[in-house]
Parts: sequence; C-alpha cells; structure tokens
Amino acid sequence: MGGDFAPKATIAGALLALQELDAAHTVQLVGQTSVIEAQLASALSGEHSGAAAARRRIEIVEAPDVIGMSEKPTAGLRKKPKSSMIVGLKLQVDGKSDAFVSAGNTGAQMASSAMLLKLQPGLTRPAIATVFPTTGNPVIVLDSGANVDCSTKELLQFAWLGAVYAECIFGRPNPSIGLLSIGEEPEKGNAVVKEAHVLFRKAGFNFHGNIEGRDLPVGASDRGPFDVVICDGFVGNVVLKFYEAVAPMILRVLSDHPNINAEDVRAALKGFDATNYGGAPLLGVRGVSIICHGNSPPRSIKNAIKVAVRAVETRMNEQIGRKLEAAEPQINAVAESA
Repeated sequence: MGGDFAPKATIAGALLALQELDAAHTVQLVGQTSVIEAQLASALSGEHSGAAAARRRIEIVEAPDVIGMSEKPTAGLRKKPKSSMIVGLKLQVDGKSDAFVSAGNTGAQMASSAMLLKLQPGLTRPAIATVFPTTGNPVIVLDSGANVDCSTKELLQFAWLGAVYAECIFGRPNPSIGLLSIGEEPEKGNAVVKEAHVLFRKAGFNFHGNIEGRDLPVGASDRGPFDVVICDGFVGNVVLKFYEAVAPMILRVLSDHPNINAEDVRAALKGFDATNYGGAPLLGVRGVSIICHGNSPPRSIKNAIKVAVRAVETRMNEQIGRKLEAAEPQINAVAESA
C-alpha cells in the first residue's frame, strides 16, 4: 500500500516479476484486501491465458492500516501495528516469507525493519546500499538515506557492510572502498570524514582513499576504479536524487536539437535509468528488506523483487553476518584507537 502510485504500480510490478521468475516463486500482496482484489482483477483482465496461472502464485494478506509517506516513523510503528509494512515484515519474522519489498515511507521501513528483523550483532545502525550506474562498473553507495548524521564508527561499519555486499552479491573480491569527500587529500572534509579517513586506513579492507563527486559517474578516480562509496545518509541521498535527474535532463536538452537522434541518445543513457535496479537493500538487518523510491513505476517494483530474490538465493545475510562477526574485533579496535 506504500508509494505514490500504490497499489496499482505495486501490483503491476509484482505481475511483471512473476513473468520473469520461475514457478517456484510466489508473491504476497500485503494491504487492504478489497482494494488489492479490485486492482488485481483489473490488471489481470487485460492479460492473456497466463492470467489464471499468475493469480495462483499470488497470496493476499490483509493489513487494514497504511503508514502515510509523511508520517513520522515511530508514530507509524506505535499507532499502526496492522499496517501493510508491519504485517509484511512480521511475515518474514514468522518464517512465512523470505523478503519484504516496499515503496512506502522509508523512515518507517528502516525503523520497522531494525525493530522486527533486528540488527546484525555489533552494528548500531543499518544503511541503505544503492547501486549507481557509471561509465564503467556500477558502484555501491551507502548510506543513501537511512541515517542523516553518522559517527566515524558507523561510517566504518558501513564500509565493512559495503565491502561484504560487493563481494557477496556482485562477485568482486577484495573490493575497493572509497570515502566521499570534497577533495582527495586526507585533510579535506568535515571533522567526521577526516577522522573516518584515518580509521579507514587502519581498518584492514582495501581502502581507495577519498573520492570526489566528479569521480562517481565514471566509477574511478585518478588512482583507479573503486567498488563502494561511503558517506552519511544526508550526503548520499542528495547525491542519489541529483544523479537520478541527470539522464532526464540530458534528454530534455537534446530534444530541442532536431538534428540529434533522440532514440540513440536514449539508448546510450539506458544504463543510467534508476528503474534498472528497482530497490536498495537495507544492509545490516537480519533479513531482507528492500527499499524502493516512493515514485517507483511497475518496472522498478519488478526489479526490486528480483533484487530480493537474489539476496535470498545468495544467502546474503548469512554471509554478511559471518563476515561482520570476523571483522567486529578489528572494527572495535580501530574505533577505540581514534
């Protein structure tokens, strides 16, 4: 029930996902049953012979309440225990589902996921890991919106989360970790970033050093490519939303020039379409919670569901838990030395 275009976009995205996933996969639609059934019937009425088969792979779970996009996260948790978000996450806690996907209130999803799924041992906060397309390999940016203010220890924890995620999900051994700042020199940045730079150098992972905003679109600095970018959620979310607007801006500018083939440009920019990745995992929780943009169209929802499937099939959380457990003494030792 969450998102600017819910439940229409959510249901359409679920149906698209079922078309691309094998028959072993099913989708639970959590929310107001009557609303979902009416929208689902409308969506399936335009389908061909596969409509009946698709319907058999969908379960509707009643959740009468909805946490609004502008509601405070804690208020939603306290006042709406039967919201689609709380009920959906509890399905996973109770072993009745494997993953949760939502385009609803991000703060509420983060708080609910941390409360219900719990955090990996040793972590103080989860982080949203967003895949950024580049002219080279995609890079993972975290935090991209879960935590507006972060301590140096939390940035260090995010770096380990990002390193494990890049290795487990993207198959990048010994990933290169960059720290987003206003200059590549160690002394550049605010107090937290400068202190984090010192900690990262001692941390034991492959620290690329500071990177600048201009390095993100190419996925590399003068020192070579990087795989993961660490920043607090305030900076990460500003960069994310700016990034999402670049490709549409280029297309609008070029549309004013009739001699340029807009379709060729659109094809060239296809890799920068945010709907390609759909949703971002909330890393650090002991489960799979995928956060989608509030204005996600069906294609984004479909791809977010596929991100969730991959996280489950690769046992992402088990791998993150093992890696973090092994790294925790080192994280604590480095943080205490600051």
